[in-house]
Amino acid sequence: MIIVKIGGGSRINVKGIIVDLAALDEEFIIVHGANALRDKLAEDLGQPKQVLTSVKGYNSVYSDEKLIDVMMMAYAGLRNKRIVELCQQNGINAVGLTGLDGKTVLGQRNQGIRVYENKKQKLIRDFSGKPQSINKDLLTLLMGNGYVPVITVPIIDELNCAINTENDDVVRVLQAAIKADTIINLIEAPGFLKDPEDEGSLIPAIAATDLEVHEARADGRMKRKMMAIRRLFEHRASRVIIADGRSEHPVSDALKGKGTVIQ
Repeated sequence: MIIVKIGGGSRINVKGIIVDLAALDEEFIIVHGANALRDKLAEDLGQPKQVLTSVKGYNSVYSDEKLIDVMMMAYAGLRNKRIVELCQQNGINAVGLTGLDGKTVLGQRNQGIRVYENKKQKLIRDFSGKPQSINKDLLTLLMGNGYVPVITVPIIDELNCAINTENDDVVRVLQAAIKADTIINLIEAPGFLKDPEDEGSLIPAIAATDLEVHEARADGRMKRKMMAIRRLFEHRASRVIIADGRSEHPVSDALKGKGTVIQ
C-alpha cells in the first residue's frame, strides 16, 4: 500500500503523477493540497490569508470561517474534482472525499495557537485542529470495491464542524490506520534541501533516527513537514520519499529513489 501526497503548489505536475499512478500494480490512496489555488482565490475575493507563527516556530494559516469557505472552493471543489477527472481519464476509478464526507477524517479543534504579538504571548483561536482518526471502514469499503480515495481538507471536528488541518498530519493518521509501507510526498523541490535556496543541495538520504535534528534546522512549512514525517515513523512507516512533483514522471522517479529517501 502506498500513500501519495500531492503538494498544493502551482508547479506540481498533477497529470504526470496520475499517469504514473495508473501504471502501478500496487494499491494506493491519494491525499492532496491546494495551497496555491487557495491563496489565489482568497486574493481574488479580497480575503488574503494570514499566516501565524507559533511560539515554537511553526507556521499555520489563520482559519476563520471565511478561510474555510475559500478552502472548500479550492481544495474540495476545483482541485479535488480536477484530480478525480484526471484519474478517470487514465482508468483510475477515483472518489473525491474531504475529511467531512462520511467523517473520513475526524479531528479535534485546537484550543488556540500561542503567538508573540508586541513581544507578548497571545492565544489565538480559529477553525483549525489536528486529525485524530480515520474512518477505516469507509476506506476499506471503497477500496474493496475497486475505488481509489482522493482525500483532502477540511476535516470534521468533535462538534461536527469543518476545520482546517495540515495534510501532512492527515497522511500520518491515515498511515497509522492502513499501515502503508511507503509514503511519497511530492513537492516543488528535488527533495529535502540542505539550503532551501539551492536546489543543488539535495540530501539524498536521511535516517529516520536523525529526523528530529533535521526538523530543528528547518524553517517555515518544511519544519512542520519534517515533524509530521518524524511522527510517521512512530507508527512504523517503512519508507518516506520526499520527491520532486514537477518532474515528467514524479511517482516513477520517487520509487526509483530520486529525491530524499527516509527510512
